[in-house]
Amino acid sequence: MNYSTDLPRPDRRTAIKWMLTASAATTLLSRLADAAPPTEAAPVTGSGYGTDPQLQKTYQPGELWPLTLSDAQRVTAAALCAVIIPADATSPSAAQLHVHDFIDEWISAPYPTQALDRPIILECLKWIEAEAQRRFSRNFPTLTDREKTAICDDVCFVKTATPEFADAAKLFTRFRDLTAGGFYTTPEGMKDLGYTGNMPLASFDGPPPEVLKKLGLL
Repeated sequence: MNYSTDLPRPDRRTAIKWMLTASAATTLLSRLADAAPPTEAAPVTGSGYGTDPQLQKTYQPGELWPLTLSDAQRVTAAALCAVIIPADATSPSAAQLHVHDFIDEWISAPYPTQALDRPIILECLKWIEAEAQRRFSRNFPTLTDREKTAICDDVCFVKTATPEFADAAKLFTRFRDLTAGGFYTTPEGMKDLGYTGNMPLASFDGPPPEVLKKLGLL
């Protein structure tokens, strides 16, 4: 699947809610302190959304903080998200849910955790494009699904990556973790997991007796 450079963006109110929700999930994922890449990113500016964000207000892109990804990087990020979590019979792909926009918001936010991820994600995208050119002489988003998967298969696990791809695997791991954190905090992602919490019940009779018995409460 190819991606154009005019991908629509979600409104910033949605993006902020996403940031607040996904931040809790992504802290549970792996940190790669030893994978800090050499990419020099421009300093992050902006004061952030503060301690009491106005979630009922619709913000324009760049109003709270400038976004990091260029149009070309955004297209590459969308293509990579789609490889990591493709569409299937039960849910859309991570790209269709705009997880690449979440990643752009995440690495652009003026907070310490996001600042650690910013150079890692930028270096990951840089490596992906360089590897696509090296192997196939084309940009990553224009590759076939088989070609994209071939690149990702070489870096999908740090422990099994060959020495040639060891550093790239560390970068890819963080991009993959953010993709999963973004995807599975959307309604579609939670539905894909089978999560049924936060739903009103007409009635509640308590836990089943067999559960209470197993816990020693009966």
